[in-house]
Amino acid sequence: MILDLFAGPGGWSHALTVLGIRDVGLEWDEWACKTRAAAGQLTIRTDVALYPVRPFLGKTTGLIASPPCQAWSMAGKRLGIVDQPLVHQAVADLAAGRDTRGQLLTFCRDERSLLAAEPMRSLQALNECGQPEWVAMEEVPDVLPLWRQYAAILRTWGFSVWTGIVNAADYGVPQTRRRAILLASRTRTAEPPPPTHAKLAEPESLFGPGRAQWVSMAQALGWGATDRPVPTVCAGGGPGGGPEPFPSGSRKTLIAARDRGTWKSQATSVMVKSRREEAGWAERHATRENRPADVPTPTFTAKAHRWSWSLRSNNQANATVRPINEPAGTLFFGHRANECVWVAEPAPGGLDEDRPAPESIRITAQEAGLLQTFPADYPWQGNKSRVFSQVGNAVPPRLAAHLLAPHLGKTLTPDDFTLAA
Repeated sequence: MILDLFAGPGGWSHALTVLGIRDVGLEWDEWACKTRAAAGQLTIRTDVALYPVRPFLGKTTGLIASPPCQAWSMAGKRLGIVDQPLVHQAVADLAAGRDTRGQLLTFCRDERSLLAAEPMRSLQALNECGQPEWVAMEEVPDVLPLWRQYAAILRTWGFSVWTGIVNAADYGVPQTRRRAILLASRTRTAEPPPPTHAKLAEPESLFGPGRAQWVSMAQALGWGATDRPVPTVCAGGGPGGGPEPFPSGSRKTLIAARDRGTWKSQATSVMVKSRREEAGWAERHATRENRPADVPTPTFTAKAHRWSWSLRSNNQANATVRPINEPAGTLFFGHRANECVWVAEPAPGGLDEDRPAPESIRITAQEAGLLQTFPADYPWQGNKSRVFSQVGNAVPPRLAAHLLAPHLGKTLTPDDFTLAA
């Protein structure tokens, strides 16, 4: 049995499915559990902090843990940093067989902080049975000191352990998502898997092929291939992912309109056709010829108007903005300031200065899932807000597969993950 604590919507589980193996996930969130069920993943809906370890004793070969990151994430208040000494104390006590979580929880600024100590409760109980054979854990970079504490304890129990920061883009994920990783094994030397990608492609050498270039958003979404042109944009949410001007379901997203666009890879540009003819729009977007408000706005030709699209990670001043021919920044969701939106800028030499750029367009859940390396048809459950939250909290399956494959004696091939929709 492979036990997956805090299993979420199935990032680790989907990776194991690709590798031909199944796990048992423990998860509390209702909609993440429904997504897992729709994906055919075994799940126990429970509070991980309360569920007993006893049913897994003598049966567990691998343990996976990705505790909730909200207390530590840059997207939140990061009270986990303040609570970190208490979490270290809980880990030390649990490793010694003392459960002081109740007392320590009363002093935590964020009750979720202590969830990062939960894997040690399971590991201590399983260790008495000489299990598990291997461990894989993932969290935001600020949790690395805690993983190092885990590593010191696991080494006294006979594990080889590696801890460090990995960049998901180095493993073919179209996202420069940096995460703190712990890998441990009783049977092999623990070490990170060799990166398969680099910021710049590497040439072939006497030692074999070089690493491929990082996967871009355009590649992952299928917007760069000759038969998959970048989309025409017709409409979408207001600036910063604001209210949609059209009724729900009628918004023309980048994916929905892609077949009417033209891809120019050198400039990352698209043809834009406006269909916004509702009241007030024509006045705001009249051209320098002073076109009357009641005259439909014309089609923008590919020669005259080109746009360079980028993904903005949130609405904050320090938001990461990446052009579509690069990987995305770290995707995170949870409240309105963290919405990711597509923004357009004029490509050099291709835009009439008086022609307004399209408004920003909120990324779709399917696009977010693809950039997290879930398949296009992954059965997300819940409304948009719940799906976005699941996507942002999930481990990218492609990264997870690279981390797990050595423990399972598996080899990944380039065809194991199809990125484009």
